[in-house]
Amino acid sequence: MSDGDGRLVSGKQRTDDRENIALRPKVLNDIVGQDRVRENLRIIIDAAKARKEPVDHILFYGPPGLGKTSLAHVVANEMSSNIRITAGPSIERAGDLAAILTHMKQNDILFIDEVHRLGRAIEEVLYPAMEDFALDIVIGKGPAAKNVRLNLPRFTVIGATTRLALLSGPLRDRFGARFRLDFYDQAAMEFIVDRATRMLKVEIQPAGLSEIARRSRGTPRVGLRLLRRVRDYAQTRADGIISGTVAEDALALMEVDELGLDDIDRRILSTIIEKFDGGPVGLENIAAAISEDSATIMDVYEPYLMQLGFIERTPRGRVATRHAYEHLGIVKPENGSQTPLW
Repeated sequence: MSDGDGRLVSGKQRTDDRENIALRPKVLNDIVGQDRVRENLRIIIDAAKARKEPVDHILFYGPPGLGKTSLAHVVANEMSSNIRITAGPSIERAGDLAAILTHMKQNDILFIDEVHRLGRAIEEVLYPAMEDFALDIVIGKGPAAKNVRLNLPRFTVIGATTRLALLSGPLRDRFGARFRLDFYDQAAMEFIVDRATRMLKVEIQPAGLSEIARRSRGTPRVGLRLLRRVRDYAQTRADGIISGTVAEDALALMEVDELGLDDIDRRILSTIIEKFDGGPVGLENIAAAISEDSATIMDVYEPYLMQLGFIERTPRGRVATRHAYEHLGIVKPENGSQTPLW
């Protein structure tokens, strides 16, 4: 599990997100949004129950914080199965994976987070386990070495990745069901935040609920994190009730604007507009200008900015769109320098 990048609006998991575990949906009926994924999972689970078999291997992919881990737990709950949790970076040797597999029982679920970070040698051990439910072990060395095949009980592997392109083709093909998770809309985010307020026993008004949901970047993990911070603000600076004004003041103090952008997001946009005349500009130049890693910009910051329509990727580089100019309050000129609206 990642410890995050320190940003309040990052979808990556942080150590202070532990409280979110109790807020996760338990069954399919608890899930809001991701309607296509939910209905497909229902069909897969119902069919597996009818056949009294474990569900097929499942791969969830998409941006961080959208509920891939939660969905794995939901599948386990629906199947009344035990779930074992690990992560790609945690499995350093083939023997580590072999130890996990030999302890699997019938119908168990093995959840592998960041599955794209499994080593190639480890993947070779996983292939026969997923396909034939067998574990190939080499005993001895040199000419005396021999291969022993151990039969494994039928179990399910659920993988989660934020970077599907980095997953090797052979491993990707062994997942019988693959689902992309998309950002949640405003109505779904309001439902998720409202459900969390009831579980946390937080009093919130509709305007406050709408404000938190609107700035959550369509990501439940971010919404729950913002809710906890606004709850703290309401308890110390207000009467404990999250109104629209209290939510606005709290989020403004955290430098999260009305679209969920934080200081780094705005720096990226202003750098493209003010230092590079709106683009096109190469990713490395943006990274150097704001002292950030180019891979981090591409994987962490850009997806949401592109979803908002603030950045376009072109063959010549990144370009700031008219919406980015308007959001920063800068007039987009026909030619020449930018002019602030204020």
